[in-house]
Amino acid sequence: MRAEGGTRVSMKAMAALALDHLVLAARTLAEGVAWCETTLGLRPEAGGQHGFMGTHNRVFSIASPSFPRAYFEIIAIDPSLPAPAHARWFDLDHAGLQRALAQGPQLVQWVARCDDIAAARTVLHAAGIDCGAVQQAERDTPGGLLRWQISVRADGRRPLGGAAPVLIQWGRVHPTDSLPGGGITLEALHLAGCPDALASVLPATIERMAPSAAAAAASPIRVRLRGPRGLVTLESTRLES
Repeated sequence: MRAEGGTRVSMKAMAALALDHLVLAARTLAEGVAWCETTLGLRPEAGGQHGFMGTHNRVFSIASPSFPRAYFEIIAIDPSLPAPAHARWFDLDHAGLQRALAQGPQLVQWVARCDDIAAARTVLHAAGIDCGAVQQAERDTPGGLLRWQISVRADGRRPLGGAAPVLIQWGRVHPTDSLPGGGITLEALHLAGCPDALASVLPATIERMAPSAAAAAASPIRVRLRGPRGLVTLESTRLES
């Protein structure tokens, strides 16, 4: 593929990824907010509803020099919305995750921002990762309407249990454009089980343990956040198939 002026642009370059946000699932949004206040010392900003998924969220910035424009999303099934005819994203309908959420909110996914979601999806597919089809989405927020494209599997499952990213491509507006700084910064993101084939499109600031017996036993995602409660480490849990 060639860009203007005849410069060759590789598929890998087109598919370059950046951490967009982390997703923490909760049994209810109130439980997620209470967890955030207790664990991180912050009350998250109002987010909005995802009508096509039957969920709602709260968000706050975790941007840092290593992860610019990054934010944190707390998500839960919204009982005021009708249940969708398809599986909800992030394994929210999975019995194993629902059992885990009964014990408390869980880190479940990292979402990768890209400028060409079709190219990024092609790279993931070549690496043997089923990230699902690309869907159009939007939600109203206190700061205005947000629109984006996102990869979602038909069965709602997370790619590689969350170690591989969900892909997102934003429209003209990004959530962090209107999110105030809350004093929380992301210091590190570590992935266990992410294929070598994705190494060239991941930012250097993401630490990665390639697939192995050790990686299979490790948490798919581990993050370190710094804020009012000091340094906090969060780990995701693998679910049984």
